[in-house]
Amino acid sequence: MSYVYKTKGTCSSQIEVELDGDIVKDVKFTGGCNGNLKAIPRLVEGMTVDEVERRIGGIQCGMKGTSCGDQLAKALREAYNAQNA
Repeated sequence: MSYVYKTKGTCSSQIEVELDGDIVKDVKFTGGCNGNLKAIPRLVEGMTVDEVERRIGGIQCGMKGTSCGDQLAKALREAYNAQNA
């Protein structure tokens, strides 16, 4: 299942995710820090939604109260919930 998530409070503006059940198959960020946002998708590919949430959910970037990793965790949970609704 493909899903587009509009980010809130980060330099990236959206995240496209693809899930196979609860497994992360693909992640693409639009905008943001190019190097970091190429690395994060490679690191989370093959993980479950729960594992991504556990590892990078809640990470903050400066004083923003969120980060691209945190937004990815939120995007994956939203996508997972949408596919199971």
